[in-house]
Amino acid sequence: MFSRVNRSRLWLLLIFFFTTSQVCLAADDVSVKQARTALKKAVLFFQDEVSTNGGYLYAYSEDLSLRQGEEAATQYQIWVEPPGTPAVGEAMLVAYQKTEELVALEAAKKAAYSLVAGQLQSGGWASLIDFEKPLKYRYRKSEVTKGRNNTTFDDNKSQSALRFLMLIDQELNFQDEQIHEAVVYAQDSFLKAQYPNGAWTQQYSSFPVPENFPVLKASYPESWSRAHPKKNYTKYYTFNDNTIADMIEVMFLAHRIYAEDRFRESGIRAGEFILLAQMPEPQPAWAQQYDMNMYPAWARKFEPPAITGGESQGVIKVLMRLYIHTGDRKFLEPIPRAISYLRSSELPGKKLARFYELKTNKPLYFNLDYELTYKSDNMPTHYAFIVGSNLDSLEGQYRHLLRLDSQKLKSLRYPEKRPRLTPFLQSKAKSAINSLDARGAWVTQGKIRTGRSSYQKTPVIETRTFMKNLNALADFISASNID
Repeated sequence: MFSRVNRSRLWLLLIFFFTTSQVCLAADDVSVKQARTALKKAVLFFQDEVSTNGGYLYAYSEDLSLRQGEEAATQYQIWVEPPGTPAVGEAMLVAYQKTEELVALEAAKKAAYSLVAGQLQSGGWASLIDFEKPLKYRYRKSEVTKGRNNTTFDDNKSQSALRFLMLIDQELNFQDEQIHEAVVYAQDSFLKAQYPNGAWTQQYSSFPVPENFPVLKASYPESWSRAHPKKNYTKYYTFNDNTIADMIEVMFLAHRIYAEDRFRESGIRAGEFILLAQMPEPQPAWAQQYDMNMYPAWARKFEPPAITGGESQGVIKVLMRLYIHTGDRKFLEPIPRAISYLRSSELPGKKLARFYELKTNKPLYFNLDYELTYKSDNMPTHYAFIVGSNLDSLEGQYRHLLRLDSQKLKSLRYPEKRPRLTPFLQSKAKSAINSLDARGAWVTQGKIRTGRSSYQKTPVIETRTFMKNLNALADFISASNID
């Protein structure tokens, strides 16, 4: 006979078997055929009904009458900043690589062609591409000699476009003349736009003359204005919104795909700018942006010259990525003193101020009138003036990297991520299939921008939802084929 203990164990095993079997059965009724059908249906709907000339915005009303990028958009506009055209195009490309469904590759190619059509004469891209009013922009494919020609690196706009075009260029074996030529033109332009000290600015329309920009180390200005000077800040050397971080990754990816040393050298020069930009004691971290004298400088009216607790943590991550790419320990050298300084600057609750006053290190905030203050009780809510401290995690990553040999370090550059067929993945694929409507759309409840500051609550079709579900289906198909 079973003892009371053994009977209890048997009962627990039966419960475990029953519940896990139920999970698997609940998810197992989705087939690869169903997933492929759903994937193709969703891709074709997005390509044929949602896209404009193959490109995409962020969100659409269920009937496609309302459209939104970063702002309200027309039916003739597409967006470059993620989650716009480059992000959707790359999701299509990855889906093809995982499933070999040609409809996904064709949709990715059309997204690429839309970016080629909107490439500026300066080499990169603006926030959006307007097919109704092309004369407003100096697109390469036009003969316009006047109009907007500002390549922007803000918020991963031009970087994401070039990244996607390089990836699809590689997939097409560099044989698509339109795509390959646009890639080479952008690469050449981005290299010319890099300053002698290794930095990039937020925007450019012409290339810097090297002798006009001496290479300097960051330092403190003798004084700085507490009032916003209303100057154009887009020409400053910029860390804000990951401008330089995204450029570094693009350059190392270009080196990986095209095997040209000029791209790796560009990424290293950008890393050397980070070393130059670390402020001296008593605040050995980084500012959001620097003027041409390498002084921390104003950007928008709520972004003062200051040491930043937010972007400094991002810079530390970039330094570790540079070490992974190069194996050069000079990129790790600034990290310990930056972490030590930031720890000493923490606020209660494991927080950091977004801005610390130069030299005094007092946290800086803004009130509702956008006046600088040391008080945090009356701040605007559209911007994070207090951020989380990730210093424990950053220090852990730093110490882990120190222990790795060269081979393990190399494996971190572009780690392979093979999907595994788990009940959770099956569940995600089933959810994607079941939530697809008759047209091939994933519709969710949300809101869409109808003006500068006005929104309408409505069922929406979002590119983020599309990419999430497309990836779930592609992973399920790929994992099923592997297993």
